[in-house]
Amino acid sequence: MSQKRVVPVTIQGREYRVRGEGDPAGVQRAAALLDETMTKVRARSGTADSVDIAVLAALNLANALATERASGGSTDGLGQRIHALVELLETATADSSSAVS
Repeated sequence: MSQKRVVPVTIQGREYRVRGEGDPAGVQRAAALLDETMTKVRARSGTADSVDIAVLAALNLANALATERASGGSTDGLGQRIHALVELLETATADSSSAVS
């Protein structure tokens, strides 16, 4: 079993410390994908609420995964990124005190 590590990531200008067994570079790539998706959602929706933006970003990413699965494409890499994003969201929402401004 892999040892859990803490990987610092920045999403929407806030730093989070993500604990997980995954590859630190993969966690950082997932955080970058989430940050990019949240920035796009914020620009399109005009909403400023971070929770709403996070939920909409998660829906966009889940839709991308579902579409890829439905088309019969390989979702191995995408599935791993989605899993890493879920871990990021769980960490961010479970313990907001871990954020450093």
